[in-house]
Amino acid sequence: MELHSLYNGYIYSDEKQKREQPKHWHFWVPLICYFTGAYSDEVGSLLLNDIVTHQHIRCFQFSTHGKLQPRFVPIHPALWHAGLEDFINFVSSQKQTRLLFDLPSKTGRYSEKVRIWFSGEGERLGYLQKCGLPNVDNQGVKTAISSLRLNFEQQLHIAAIQAQYRVALPYLLGLKIEGEKATSPDFIKLKQLVSQVRVINPNASWQRFIERHN
Repeated sequence: MELHSLYNGYIYSDEKQKREQPKHWHFWVPLICYFTGAYSDEVGSLLLNDIVTHQHIRCFQFSTHGKLQPRFVPIHPALWHAGLEDFINFVSSQKQTRLLFDLPSKTGRYSEKVRIWFSGEGERLGYLQKCGLPNVDNQGVKTAISSLRLNFEQQLHIAAIQAQYRVALPYLLGLKIEGEKATSPDFIKLKQLVSQVRVINPNASWQRFIERHN
């Protein structure tokens, strides 16, 4: 996926599109998926109580995807820089319990609504197409919101090898090793690894998002 175009699209610019109906989750889902490797259903299910301090490190606690193991993923500095703390305070002030409270479920899942907005459906263009990106990449692989998990995995794979700390990768992805739970690693090292996921747009800002003009 061409990440530069994705994270410099209209959601992260200063101007709204015509007839756009912006939601807070439009801004946060692509960012949180990219910096955590979580599926959109996991991100959509996050509660304010799932933002926790674990071993003295601020983390997202993911525990909602049946095929994956529960895990704590350190919050990347870029998310704080983008205004996550202000957004958490805003959500709390609205008396909401879900972080992405304006993301509705469809057929009982949050991922379906995300999929349609991100990739489009039928004649309806998704965020990808509006950023000039195709649904299929140069290698014939379908591009979707879940592609961000693959990107996270690829970056962390390299970082974990360089740090000689491969146990971090299956834990962060919620995977089992030969049917067993991945061992919980040292969270200081885990934070160091997650922090190496590269920042595509350092100017991404939730405040900028809500102040965009027509």
